[in-house]
Amino acid sequence: MDELETRKGLPEALRFLVAQYPRDIWESHRNFDALTRFWLERHMMFRQLLDRLSGDAEAFLSGDRDPKRFAAQSARLTNFLLNELHGHHQIEDHHYFPVLSGFDQRLDRGFELLDADHHALDAHLHGLAEGTNQMLRAIEAGAGRDEVGRMHEQLAGFGRFIDRHLIDEEELVIPTILHYAPRF
Repeated sequence: MDELETRKGLPEALRFLVAQYPRDIWESHRNFDALTRFWLERHMMFRQLLDRLSGDAEAFLSGDRDPKRFAAQSARLTNFLLNELHGHHQIEDHHYFPVLSGFDQRLDRGFELLDADHHALDAHLHGLAEGTNQMLRAIEAGAGRDEVGRMHEQLAGFGRFIDRHLIDEEELVIPTILHYAPRF
């Protein structure tokens, strides 16, 4: 039920703070600081990178991208995305989540859920790296169209998983920050 691949949102028992601090008030709240804004901007960057990779794959498939330029751009953007996601998750797991979970025992299950998401996402990150490498080898060999199509499908699935995780993470973390005003 709480698995990333099948979850439809945070379990109701974990939504008590987001009910008190809905998304539309976050940025105007007195405890919404520059670090919190930066953290949300990182989430937006991950979404934008995935949209860009997907859009570039669609353009390639429609014949609007030079294969070599597409391959170079895809390699660069995918590498950046994977490295940034990995680093972001490390900071959350080792710094933010332990601090935030200490404020309210009712939140423990939520931070355990997010930690489990990170472990599940690791497999998806490895799969995305492998899929990208297969696609790049196929393009280099002059037969990349099918691999780009597979990569486009893989990006769509990865996008759904990461978006579910990011939304749930935002709805747990931001209300916790607004309510308890920790200083990192």
